[in-house]
Amino acid sequence: MRIFNFPSRPAEQRIARIVNRGLAFEKKDIAAVTRICESVRKRGDQAVVSYSKRFDSARASVKSMRVSKKEFADASQKVDRSFTRALNRAASNIKRFHEQQLRRSWMQTDRPGTLLGQLINPVDAVGVYVPGARGGKTPLVSSVLMGVIPARVAGVKKIAVVTPPTKGGGVSPHLLVAAKKAGADTVFKAGSAWAIAALAYGTETIPKVDVIVGPGNIYVTLAKKILAGIAGIDMIAGPSEILVMADERARPEFVAADLLSQAEHDVLSSALLITDSQKLAKAAVREIKEQLTNLPRAAIAKESLAKYGAAIVVRNMGVAIELANRIAPEHLELQIKDPFEMVAKIRNAGAIFVGDYTPEPVGDYMAGPNHVLPTAGTARFASALSVDNFIKKTSLIQYTQKAFQREAPDIIRLAEIEGLGAHAGSIKVRL
Repeated sequence: MRIFNFPSRPAEQRIARIVNRGLAFEKKDIAAVTRICESVRKRGDQAVVSYSKRFDSARASVKSMRVSKKEFADASQKVDRSFTRALNRAASNIKRFHEQQLRRSWMQTDRPGTLLGQLINPVDAVGVYVPGARGGKTPLVSSVLMGVIPARVAGVKKIAVVTPPTKGGGVSPHLLVAAKKAGADTVFKAGSAWAIAALAYGTETIPKVDVIVGPGNIYVTLAKKILAGIAGIDMIAGPSEILVMADERARPEFVAADLLSQAEHDVLSSALLITDSQKLAKAAVREIKEQLTNLPRAAIAKESLAKYGAAIVVRNMGVAIELANRIAPEHLELQIKDPFEMVAKIRNAGAIFVGDYTPEPVGDYMAGPNHVLPTAGTARFASALSVDNFIKKTSLIQYTQKAFQREAPDIIRLAEIEGLGAHAGSIKVRL
């Protein structure tokens, strides 16, 4: 990973490369995903099974698509106590955090003769996508918890999980235990764009849902983008990213480990250090080289760091804050003295991790806030997945005759300015 001094042209070029790697999609991928979605819309289960057989498991069938009660029961016998303990703690933390996000319906009557309000209701059905990983050998349990629990807290009645089957045609027992713990009603063996299309359109086996959430590869992301409007979606997410802001007192081994925690995700992931200490930058780069030697996913991390990694040395932390707000990272770590003095100055970040002992993975698994976060600079306008993704807000309006008559002339005037005579007529006929 290279070190850049800021401001400089090379530093600006590297920052632009990182920021602009963004959410661009190739025409061939858009065309392929569009065909998949249309096939599922027309052919339902048969299309889903056909794609599953081709890409995931030769054993895929309509009959085996829905995870059975026996599979759930067997899964509970295949996980150990340490996993169950960790799962229970994580689920409890996530549930408690999201309960604080619950909204309440409200009404106001401060204008005489009017009743105005907002009704809060959950959507009826949600689909949670959980990516497959390494043939099911590394089940993304945390994705189950982060998708299902806030939906359940919101009051959603029907929650379906979709995930690609393993080559053997099954689903990881850890994932099934997590789905049951989180409160999912059903789990279906389907992945990629065809699973998203099945949730959006509904098939003979997979029910149509109102909202689809969860991370995935480019085909999953594209399917969500294409089908947004047919179903609600959480966000269009890009590759993972981290920005570590550190000063001279930070520990280079901590900084290096945290940068690698995101670089190992994907060759398109971004890992960025911003510091006011040249000494720390050099020490962190040395640490990265050492820690890479023992990293199972070292090849991925090396490519990610070479393309989208950097250590940027700035004059002071004020400049670091300006850069952080400009980049709007998914994950922002503050390994600096008095980090809470900086928190109020951060406007754009998916999640902020404060202090030396709050590395990004605590947010991935255990802390409680959702780890489905805006990427590629979208933290400038987007937020983490939350209970709000699973609710609807309905306005409530009532006027008495007296209140109506008081405001009618103004309504008529505005309608006439817009050239909408029937709008004005709807008011006049009541006067």
